[in-house]
Amino acid sequence: MPHATHPSKSSQNLAIGDVLSWNKKSNGIYGNTAFSNFEITIYKQDTIRIQISREEGFSPNPYTVISSPGDIQPSIMEENGKVWLKTSKIHLSVNLNPFYLTFYTPEGQVINQDDPAFAVSWLGTEVSNYKKLQEKERFIGLGEKTGHLDRSGRAYTNWNTDYFAYGVGDDPLYMSIPFYIGVHSGLSYGIFFDNTHKSVFNFGASNNRFIYYSADDGDMDYYFFHDDSIDKIISSYTDLTGKMEMPPLWSLGFQQCRYSYYPDSEVITLANTFRDKDMPADVIYLDIHHMEKYKVFTFDGQKFSDPKSMIKALKQKGFKVVVILDPGIKTENGYLPFEEGKEKDLFVKYPDNEVYEGQVWPGWCAFPDFTKDETRKWWAEKMAFYEEAGVDGYWTDMNEPASWGQFTPNLINFNYEGENVSHRKARNIYGFQMARSAKEGCELQRPKERPFVLTRSGFSGIQRYAAAWTGDNVASEEHMMAGIRLVNSLGLSGVAYSGYDVGGFAGEATKSLFARWMTIATFAPLYRAHSMINSNDAEPWAFGEEVEEISRNYMKLRYRLLPTIYSSFYRSTQSGLPIAKSLAVNYPHDKNIYDSSFENQYLFCDSLLIAPVESYKEITKVYLPEGEWYYLFDNQKYIGNKIIYQDCPLNYLPVYVKAGSILALQSDVSFTGETHDGILRFHVYAGNDSSTYLHYEDDGISPEYKEGKFLKREVSWNSEMKKLSFSNTEGDFKSKFEKIKVYFHGSNPGEVTINGELVKVDKEDFAFLKKLTEFDPLPDNSHPYMEIKNISSCTFQNNSSAFEVEIQ
Repeated sequence: MPHATHPSKSSQNLAIGDVLSWNKKSNGIYGNTAFSNFEITIYKQDTIRIQISREEGFSPNPYTVISSPGDIQPSIMEENGKVWLKTSKIHLSVNLNPFYLTFYTPEGQVINQDDPAFAVSWLGTEVSNYKKLQEKERFIGLGEKTGHLDRSGRAYTNWNTDYFAYGVGDDPLYMSIPFYIGVHSGLSYGIFFDNTHKSVFNFGASNNRFIYYSADDGDMDYYFFHDDSIDKIISSYTDLTGKMEMPPLWSLGFQQCRYSYYPDSEVITLANTFRDKDMPADVIYLDIHHMEKYKVFTFDGQKFSDPKSMIKALKQKGFKVVVILDPGIKTENGYLPFEEGKEKDLFVKYPDNEVYEGQVWPGWCAFPDFTKDETRKWWAEKMAFYEEAGVDGYWTDMNEPASWGQFTPNLINFNYEGENVSHRKARNIYGFQMARSAKEGCELQRPKERPFVLTRSGFSGIQRYAAAWTGDNVASEEHMMAGIRLVNSLGLSGVAYSGYDVGGFAGEATKSLFARWMTIATFAPLYRAHSMINSNDAEPWAFGEEVEEISRNYMKLRYRLLPTIYSSFYRSTQSGLPIAKSLAVNYPHDKNIYDSSFENQYLFCDSLLIAPVESYKEITKVYLPEGEWYYLFDNQKYIGNKIIYQDCPLNYLPVYVKAGSILALQSDVSFTGETHDGILRFHVYAGNDSSTYLHYEDDGISPEYKEGKFLKREVSWNSEMKKLSFSNTEGDFKSKFEKIKVYFHGSNPGEVTINGELVKVDKEDFAFLKKLTEFDPLPDNSHPYMEIKNISSCTFQNNSSAFEVEIQ
């Protein structure tokens, strides 16, 4: 029991002190000090939970963690004033006098250690955990945070904030993910601080003794992860907080948004222009002007007189429609959502039970309390309004929650699953629960289709409910590069599906800036262009013929790559790993990747190395990590661990393919639902490394993949034997591809055999083009290939048997 006379309002630091008693439990220990209770729980061999509270019981966040401790029974023993808890991955030492923790590898190397003098401490209600800085330690992750890849020497605040036109070094922004990864001495570890109050992470700013994370109030409740690679740490974090589900295929195509497209005739013209200009696209957004006086669950009767017919016409052209959802409910008598919410007691309130009102787009508004189960169910039911009109997806905006003045009173109350807490504890979770409500509404209203929700605000675990975008950015070179780091950091933090406003939301993009942004965003998980009111047109054709052609080429490349991208999304649903992956995941101990010249580089779908570069540069430095790499556009091969200089005219973004990789491509389509030519094209990049590509298909729209309606097949390249192996297919889905073409890069085979049988190969003298004369990367006639057909065992249909392709 905590000491009853603990001075909770002390203005001086109070450390946790000595352990008075401790006891074993099946998967850890528990005990108390003079001022606190503590509990240590082994979740997995690589995951340990630490809970410390000055209250009699703990008050955990009910929203983020969805897994329970495994059946792990650690070795527990007391020795020389320490209690040891040992798993196969982590040896944890609990020093008893005073209490502080040290995490070791099984070999005895220090991974992470509390500062012995302070460890867990309190300043009034603020609780902090101080950690010793290890030699040359770097810190990465923390979600949507600006700044450098290596966060050493800076401090960050988690307090979800509506920040229009934020600066590239500003903090905080819209989303809070209190999870970071530490790297030092050939080791890496992760810490997730599961406290929804405003928190601060100080990675050695203004001191050289420690780093710390603190929260304004609540428990010290954190999870410690350690394994032999960063990808395993991220996977364990997402085992804890959840992984995304398969999104609808259409959401991986190009998406066009503006604040705002209206009236309905303009929306139809927009759709027609995409098709007329042969620019593939799948999604058009309706921003706040689709509503009557900005009131949610309405259409403006003048601007959109027949929304159902408009949406039907868009669907006939292959477009999906996503509408914005703001949480503010106008406090207007007779407005049904307000009347219902008030009657059902669903709004956030003051402590005296009066409904809280804040000003947003419709004027004075009440705010649904999404931390209440009844509110979430009601919101899901209200979404029938949009579902009946044919809407396909939802964009939850202003859900920090935002209001004019940007200073919500802390005393307002939220249900918080029956706990009844103030704004201090509920704010960071609000957008997370609104996105949850939207997803559950989709599932309620349209159970035979997958939901698509895009959110601006969120907390750890948001990946279970929504994709994320990085808010109101600016049309500038600096913001283009900062957005890449934001997406990469979100990927390090479990949010694999994210993107930025291509072209910049605020301000005016130059022709060259827009062109470069379009090329880079081709290789982002979310590919969405967005611009604001009272700015110039910012569609891909609005900047002149050259930019239009560059945009078209890269949009087409995006759609050709969809088999690779979709398969990468599937792998992410299983592993939790990012689709746009910072080089720190694969090469965390390579100091070059943290250099400001190279920190924006990343891997897309594991195989493509993207080297973003500003639009005004015609040549740039690129760092190629260890291994072998092919330049995508001319097949030039490079040995890694070196810096190269690469020409980068606007129409050629520096993109490299890792040797040993396999890319899957399809023919050109105008939208994801259009029928392709039935040929799946595998591009094999020979090298010293072997690799395996997992190809995945399903219907792209329904949740039936969860019931086995999918197709999976491994395609493996053995570099030593020059053998390409296709495994048996798994699943009950019939492939959309009828035959396969295989293209060889970096290898000039004299003959090809399939399962030992010599096969005639269609070849263009097996001669690579030195340089493609047009953009079109990987065209059929530019690489040696063989077409697999008329061999029953070599079709790509479901239940087909394994086969091998060998080249001599």
